[in-house]
Amino acid sequence: MPPPYPFSFMLVFAFLSAMLLAGVALRARVGCLQKFLFPSCLIGGVLGLVCLHSGMLKIDIQTVEAMAYHFFNISFISVGLTPDEKLPGSDRRGQKLRGAGWMALMQGMTFPLQAVLSGLIVMLLGLAGRELFPTFGFLVPLGFNEGPGQALSIGKVWESLGFAHAATIGLTFAAAGYFCSFFVGVPLVNRGIRRGQTAYGPQQLPRDFITGILPRQATHASAGRLTLHSGNADTLAFQMALAGIVYGITYGLVRFLGALMPPDAAAILWGFFFFFGLGVALMIKTGMQMLGVAHLVDSGIQRRITGWSVDYLIVATVAAIQLKIIWQYWMPISVIALANGIMTTLLVVWCGRRLDAFALERTVAIYGTVTGTVSCGLLLLRISDPEFRTPVAMEIALMNVMVLPIVGGCTLLVNAPLWWGWSLGLTIAVFAAIFGVSLSLLCLLGYFGGQHKADA
Repeated sequence: MPPPYPFSFMLVFAFLSAMLLAGVALRARVGCLQKFLFPSCLIGGVLGLVCLHSGMLKIDIQTVEAMAYHFFNISFISVGLTPDEKLPGSDRRGQKLRGAGWMALMQGMTFPLQAVLSGLIVMLLGLAGRELFPTFGFLVPLGFNEGPGQALSIGKVWESLGFAHAATIGLTFAAAGYFCSFFVGVPLVNRGIRRGQTAYGPQQLPRDFITGILPRQATHASAGRLTLHSGNADTLAFQMALAGIVYGITYGLVRFLGALMPPDAAAILWGFFFFFGLGVALMIKTGMQMLGVAHLVDSGIQRRITGWSVDYLIVATVAAIQLKIIWQYWMPISVIALANGIMTTLLVVWCGRRLDAFALERTVAIYGTVTGTVSCGLLLLRISDPEFRTPVAMEIALMNVMVLPIVGGCTLLVNAPLWWGWSLGLTIAVFAAIFGVSLSLLCLLGYFGGQHKADA
């Protein structure tokens, strides 16, 4: 007898949950996974990939992709709802702004660098007889610099515009970025520690950081605070309801704007659902502040919602990679991913060595960000600065605000060949100009102060 209700989404959720828990167990037990500090969500995603392609489970990959898309949107909405907090160390505000500015400009260099390099390789492959979709290479900066959610979101829209399998290719580039972040980033920071390049000397990582599981005596740490009486409504339900109402408003807004545009432009709007969701969330938060009820939004629980959605996002995006599609494009994917991994590493390390303060910490933080996500950057930072005694963690938060005009503009620009009819060569030239402007600003603002020796 078939079930009386549809179960497809909940069964996929159960599958992703099982993979995440398996990833947690493996991280706690397997030494090589601990050595490179692979997060449980990435391990779970690889396990999910194996399960789906070995025939062990019959799961609709399109449903997995759809859930990844929604998790990605929720993560941005919860970020927008999270209350701003006054952080300590106002006396070092100028230094933090300077460090955040450097990281923002580094992202302003790495995004266009990856776009230019990938676009040129696509053009060269075309001359050699391997024709690829014009925006094929632009999936690299989306996957490396912005993460799997953005690569999936934009890639899915490009599929409706004629780019076959764009979502799967974008997820593959994002996965390649993650492996670059950990296989290169972790040895990079460990080498810096051995050479005494950390601001506060080599640190011994705590056992719980390596295994990923807190000891029994540390599990009393709070994940948030209650803002509603439990006899009225559960606080978690209220915090999730805020995200849900923002999601509904955003859906209506995108549908309304899409009705005013040509079909191809309207399709691209759905790839920017996360951006509209972030904007609506910020407006809701501002409205609650004006009404004097902003205290009902708890930053701790909203951060947990963000982390929850990102963990499931990564499990789903890696598991949704279709190997048979990747096999068709293995050569261009391998060449483009390898070239970008090498050039991104060289650029970040070269610029980082010329910082005059916190060079290692800032270098690994931005390296993790431009090859994976901000979470990867924070993970690499914690290896060199376990107690976050440097201002770099705060600089990452400031960087995410400062870099919005650059990343937002670049995210629009990757659509130029499809949206505005630009040639691939013209789009590459504009990306090269953005790279040049960011590099010039690094020079003009004095960020090249000489090769770093040691931090005071």
